[in-house]
Amino acid sequence: MKIILASTSVYRAALLHKLSVPFTCQAPHVDESAVDGESIHQQVKRLAELKAQAVALSLTEGYVIGSDQLASYGNLILGKPGNYQNAFSQLSQLSGQSIVFYTGLCLINAANGQQQSMVECFEVEFKQLSNKQIQRYLELEQPFDCAGSFKCEGLGIALFKRLNGRDPNTLVGLPLIALTELFANWQIDLFDYMQNNT
Repeated sequence: MKIILASTSVYRAALLHKLSVPFTCQAPHVDESAVDGESIHQQVKRLAELKAQAVALSLTEGYVIGSDQLASYGNLILGKPGNYQNAFSQLSQLSGQSIVFYTGLCLINAANGQQQSMVECFEVEFKQLSNKQIQRYLELEQPFDCAGSFKCEGLGIALFKRLNGRDPNTLVGLPLIALTELFANWQIDLFDYMQNNT
């Protein structure tokens, strides 16, 4: 079975490797701009679909996975900080607060154009963080390309008081439990395609 991840994200690729199924990656090349009046839920679903569709158009077979993620704090959408100063400001604002990650997921059968999509949510509650803790964390991990200014798969876990959601992989950007469910909806059991990577 041919699986294509419509992403060049090293984080999403690392997650998909957990399932031990062979796959390739392909850049989707889509406009990721928000649409006026669009909710965060609608935006991540639409962008996950656009990414998968963009790659599926170039194929005659295979299953294409598209994903997109945004985080929100109240009514504010959290972007990638890009640099130390923005990351420090973002983590200072989030200290003691809860944020919600919305991850859109789309699976397309390139052979017939069938498509499934959904949105998975995951909540993170931050500890009360001192300036010293934030500074040390940012120096060590430099999560400047991550929404929310942390990497939960690394040292970022030390920033949290509580995680609320069914699949921690969602927090990194690819909800694997939901993905296996989408395949199962088409009577595809990924266990049949898993390989021993040891």
